[in-house]
Amino acid sequence: MSDAFPAATVVLVRDSDRGLEALLLRRNRAIEFGGGCWVFPGGRIDKADYGNELEDIEAAARRAAVRETAEEAQLAIIESELIYFSHWTTPPEAPKRFATWFYISVIGADQQVVVDGSEIVEHRWYRPGEAIAALHNKEIEMMPPTFITLTELATTDTVGQAMAMYRKREVPEYLPKFTMTEKGICMLYPGDSGYESGDQNLAGRRHRMWMLDEGWRFEKG
Repeated sequence: MSDAFPAATVVLVRDSDRGLEALLLRRNRAIEFGGGCWVFPGGRIDKADYGNELEDIEAAARRAAVRETAEEAQLAIIESELIYFSHWTTPPEAPKRFATWFYISVIGADQQVVVDGSEIVEHRWYRPGEAIAALHNKEIEMMPPTFITLTELATTDTVGQAMAMYRKREVPEYLPKFTMTEKGICMLYPGDSGYESGDQNLAGRRHRMWMLDEGWRFEKG
């Protein structure tokens, strides 16, 4: 089992005449991790992101979030305005692992996105439901954390609603546990009744993601 590299991701949202939109960037297909996927801005936490040794890693994650957003999209965001809303750790069996702090921030409609054309080759503002539909229609690719975040955002209509949703809840920690079905993968997350045993058929609370041939689905409750 490899150690997980610390990383940070920022979900940038804005209000438009169509409702809430989120910024997605398409990674170069030549990149080893997530190549070709549509992602939120983010990346590994660098040594320069750490302040004094008394600070916790979350302070470094916030600096990394600001830096990565500037590097990947040439957008300026304010560290103090970031809302920390979830934490994802790549499963132990993965060859390359990340422990990622997820933040959300509002971006002004007048700010222009500029990608480098190398690591990031395209950008698009998506309504969350439209991005999910594009995934199911095989028009775009994404990773599970992106899908689940977009699924949550799809329950809101405005930036204000989205920010309020994430401010009031406890921050969930995701360490996926893979199980298989005849039609694909069922990933169990902490809090699911079957998480500890790895038994997807146990009755009880649900906190899981289905990655099936007919499409993806997030289930919580």
